[in-house]
Amino acid sequence: MSETTRLSIFPLPGALLFPQLHLPLHIFEPRHRAMVSDAMARDRRIAMIQPRPDSDDVDAPDLFDVGCVGKIAEVEALDDGRYNLILQGVSLFRLRRELVVTTPFRQVEAELLPLATDETLSLGARAALELESRRFADAHGYAVDWKSVGRLDDMSLVNGIAQIAPFDVAAKQALLEAHDLAARAELLVQLMQFFGRHDGEDRVTLQ
Repeated sequence: MSETTRLSIFPLPGALLFPQLHLPLHIFEPRHRAMVSDAMARDRRIAMIQPRPDSDDVDAPDLFDVGCVGKIAEVEALDDGRYNLILQGVSLFRLRRELVVTTPFRQVEAELLPLATDETLSLGARAALELESRRFADAHGYAVDWKSVGRLDDMSLVNGIAQIAPFDVAAKQALLEAHDLAARAELLVQLMQFFGRHDGEDRVTLQ
């Protein structure tokens, strides 16, 4: 059985983090401020995971199975107790069980997943992703520095789009759980076609 680790979690719908990427966060709820204080005193780790949108428990909603561990790279403590953070993605994880704790923030036992560092796309897949990204950005009026985009390596490009794209919770989770970079890029193209067009001709079904 794979080795497990204890993680403090920040359940936040629509917020994805990928290994090697960064996620800015504004922390204001008392329980999450306590989580940051605890993380700073220990290992600086906070695990991002999405709550399931169909959960009946508002205070402690059910969670998806896969999230990403982040390490606090930068922190700004505000005078009123809030924090501004930048998390750097470290590793995806699979949730094993939620722990019974006395802390105000939730903690889980999780398995850290192997980190893929050398995945690349075929030239055709890269071109298709860049083309659909341009169409999607134009459709939504986003200003993009395409020269800088073109200099990104495949993993930074795919995961960066997946992290910031304005998709729904289920779509974001499907991107996080894609089994490899090529599958994630293909799903991104499908999702941009679906969310970027309004003629009803494109359909994406997520299980």
